[in-house]
Amino acid sequence: MLRAMETGHRVVVRQYGDTPLDALEHHLGIEEQPPPDVSSLAPTDVVVRVRSAQVGWVDLLMMSGQYQHMPDPPYCPGLEYAGEVVWSGPEATVEPGSRVIADGLRTGPRSIGAHRRWGGFATFAAAPSDALFPLPDGYGFDEGCSIFGGYETAYHCLIRRGELRAGETVLIHGASGTTGLAAVHIAKRVGATVIATGRDAEKLERVRAEGADHVIQTSDGEGGVRRFRDDVKALTRGEGVDVVYDAVGGDVSLESLRAVRFGARFLVVGWAATPYVARGRGERGAPNANVLPTNLIMMKSLDVRGCPAAISVHRDPEVRVERLAAIRKWLEEGSIRPVIGRSFALEEIRDALRAKWESRYVGTIVVRP
Repeated sequence: MLRAMETGHRVVVRQYGDTPLDALEHHLGIEEQPPPDVSSLAPTDVVVRVRSAQVGWVDLLMMSGQYQHMPDPPYCPGLEYAGEVVWSGPEATVEPGSRVIADGLRTGPRSIGAHRRWGGFATFAAAPSDALFPLPDGYGFDEGCSIFGGYETAYHCLIRRGELRAGETVLIHGASGTTGLAAVHIAKRVGATVIATGRDAEKLERVRAEGADHVIQTSDGEGGVRRFRDDVKALTRGEGVDVVYDAVGGDVSLESLRAVRFGARFLVVGWAATPYVARGRGERGAPNANVLPTNLIMMKSLDVRGCPAAISVHRDPEVRVERLAAIRKWLEEGSIRPVIGRSFALEEIRDALRAKWESRYVGTIVVRP
């Protein structure tokens, strides 16, 4: 089957940029991709014909070497993808014709090892057969490539690190994005009250439709962050929230510390509002690191918890067992489902990445090679 396939295409990051947008404009290209030479693959490998790949925030940071995992350029981006197996090695555990989801921690540019160069922004990807999940019944390829990264991150942050419980109130920032919506879904699934925030009122109404109990617009209309402490306090009878899920950072973090109850848990999930904390071109360091006010942390007796979902798995794979079991159970029940905001063709990859950078859509952006 593989020999009969025509030449495809793949996206290539030729070298790191100073910033993600610099890499996007000057160092990213599309080139022809012949079917993989299977004689060079391991007997447990398979070849996947990629049908959908998630366009993630991490893909953008990685292109400038500002992410903790740094594949050597040139490499093919695309952390998570779904498709059909078109070739299986003699010792592979997945048969040709299987509809699968790639495990973005076990294969592709965020993985460690020989399969790091096989990203999902391509017609073909080679992967170890044990790094593939079956596509759940009732879910399409667009949804499949959008499941695990978002829901695993949200689960790790809210449940394992945040210990969110039924009856508590959680403030979720960046709620219209892939992981933000996943956090809304999971928080509601465990019985919490959700206050979701974002910059755009129209997108927040979509988040409300996805289960958020309350929504708060954080934009001041001039590119800054408005004071939303009083809004949160009014929704919590003056007490403040039990948990903050902060994937935004910057001024949103500061205002959030004023909107929590005594003894709250503050979960550091990311810093989308201040992406240039590290040097570009993979030079590492954090010359522009975010800063939290220690006086508020102390006086409110706050627990500030870092929540690196991917790093935690690379250090201890056992942390993943519980969250994968929970996510699979919810998928089987149909109680969680990713929202697809927009799909693009592979040749539109620059538009897709810009749309992600600018947070134009609610939910996940995908490309379809």
